[in-house]
Amino acid sequence: MATEGEPTDLVKVVHLLVLSFGWGMQLWVSFIAGFALVKQVTRHTFGLVQSKLFPVYFYCLLGSNFVSLAGYAVYHPRELLDWHESLQMALYFVAVIMSGLNAQWFGPSATEIMLKLHEVEVEHGLGNQIGIGSQKEAYSKLREQDPKYKAYKSTFGRYHGLSSLCNLIGFICTTTNMVYTALNLATI
Repeated sequence: MATEGEPTDLVKVVHLLVLSFGWGMQLWVSFIAGFALVKQVTRHTFGLVQSKLFPVYFYCLLGSNFVSLAGYAVYHPRELLDWHESLQMALYFVAVIMSGLNAQWFGPSATEIMLKLHEVEVEHGLGNQIGIGSQKEAYSKLREQDPKYKAYKSTFGRYHGLSSLCNLIGFICTTTNMVYTALNLATI
């Protein structure tokens, strides 16, 4: 185990709390909150809620990933890393990059396009139904008839897909780091 000095108990606790905070937040937002909410509120309300929560989520995640990376790097100098520690360092770094991409680019871009989609949908009397799957025919018809809506839908799908992919990769990185941390509780 490569270390640059021994971390204090406080450093260990803070590291574990920050890592756990990020992982728990990712678990809740990615796999629980959205699925519960989409079945309870209108389509546009769901989008509005997500547009307000996601920036906070992405920046909290970016902060917790950065603090985890920095804390790990301080006690694991590059010259002394074995391959497990190098992998863990890379996972922390990838998690920072993925959350940064979501915070700075994919999240805001998806939100901007989603709001444009909502404007077109309101013009056509859509968006006030509960659940993503309701009125599929009306949305399909709108997509076929309105080239602007079709373009927005395509762009939104691309940004949303990239954002989801970054979020999933970040979650896998954080989960793997949680496992490594659990297996090495004597250090960070």
